[in-house]
Amino acid sequence: MIEEKCKVASHDDAGGGYRYLAIEAPRIAAQAQPGQFVHVRIPALETSALRRPFSIFDADDGMLVILYKTVGRGTTALNLAKPGDVISVLGPLGHGFPVRCDGVPLLVGGGYGVAPLYFLARRLEGAKLFVGGRTKDDLLALDRFEKLGVGVHAATNDGSAGVKGLVTDPLDDEIIRLRDRGEKFELFACGPDGMLKAITMRAIGSGSKGWISMDRHMVCGVGACYACIQKTVRGNSRCCIEGPVFAAEDLVW
Repeated sequence: MIEEKCKVASHDDAGGGYRYLAIEAPRIAAQAQPGQFVHVRIPALETSALRRPFSIFDADDGMLVILYKTVGRGTTALNLAKPGDVISVLGPLGHGFPVRCDGVPLLVGGGYGVAPLYFLARRLEGAKLFVGGRTKDDLLALDRFEKLGVGVHAATNDGSAGVKGLVTDPLDDEIIRLRDRGEKFELFACGPDGMLKAITMRAIGSGSKGWISMDRHMVCGVGACYACIQKTVRGNSRCCIEGPVFAAEDLVW
């Protein structure tokens, strides 16, 4: 874990109320793994304000990128950060995704849940992305995944992009296709709890490995406050330390 003073390199609109924030963080970026997160001190807030956790969208060549949505006081203040500003960042934190896969990597994201999956897609060869949202505005960074050569399969509740329905609809079609061909696969997921439970059940039911990133409210980010508890077969686990990524079979719903 490193605390680093990071200069903002760029801060761009990603559509739908989301933004990409790229910062110069050579020490953190060198150690970061897909699925980990950083704790950011928002420069426009008072010094007594708590840090905010953000998934690592990408880390390469000393640069760290986060993808975030403006939803409250902290992210509204973060909107004000401009190139050249310096931000205090703590990280990399948490337990991330494995970067080796026995079979075809099937990445499943719901809305902003794609944030840690892009970094993972860069590490896993042959990954396929299944992404869902309420409307097309909730489908994020698809152009970036496609530039990696990742096959993208989208679903929206209103049918405005991809198939109309849940992200599990195209995912189930792919699972059936792979099983019929005798191909192994692993599931990597991040998104809302309902989707994550569905992916957990599919991993266990198919006898495949599943890796689930749990989104819990994190306060300290370093395991001291016990605010981000997730029930597991080993008892209560802290998402900021034992997670946010857990093996599917370890989760208790």
